[in-house]
Amino acid sequence: MSVINIAPTRSNLLQQKSSLVFAREGYTILDKKREVLTMELLGMVNRAEEQQLKVTQLMEKAYNALELAWLTMGREKVEWAAISVNGTTEVDVINHGLMGVPLPRIDTHGTPPTLTYSLADTTAFLDEASQAFKEVLAEIPLLASLEVSVRRIARELKKTQRRVNALERIFIPNFEDTIRFIQDNLEEQDREEIFRMQWLRAPDKDA
Repeated sequence: MSVINIAPTRSNLLQQKSSLVFAREGYTILDKKREVLTMELLGMVNRAEEQQLKVTQLMEKAYNALELAWLTMGREKVEWAAISVNGTTEVDVINHGLMGVPLPRIDTHGTPPTLTYSLADTTAFLDEASQAFKEVLAEIPLLASLEVSVRRIARELKKTQRRVNALERIFIPNFEDTIRFIQDNLEEQDREEIFRMQWLRAPDKDA
């Protein structure tokens, strides 16, 4: 039994009962938050894994096409074609909340990069590589937002789990033990007071 070191008085008893009610309410809220975060984390992890696989496959396709472009055109010509890239893609990060956790949503806008090279000096493999890298670029923002969201939800879930454990294993039992301790002491004091009053009211046997 772990008892909070306070005097066994009626005012402290009321205070401990109020604290116990508050702790139990906090436990209920945090337990629900833990359930929501757990479900969201599982779903987010699945989405992140699927998106990671998609980006990996696109990257593999893009580098395979780039390698063929190097073989058919030569590395120098491919590098010169890459230098001709124009257009930019701008990124906006907007946070939205989930149970108090800020999760990013990455929006892209602007003109996608394009290669302004001469068709006479290039091969279809360079076109294929260019298109594949555009597809990769379009999918990376979603992957980044999912990965950041997974890390943030996991971190918040860990903190929530620690708080739930503290309430369940430490604070609530301490309040309950302290309440029992105070109640037992008050009952003992009441019994002593009743005994004392009865003793005072008893007739003097020596009279």
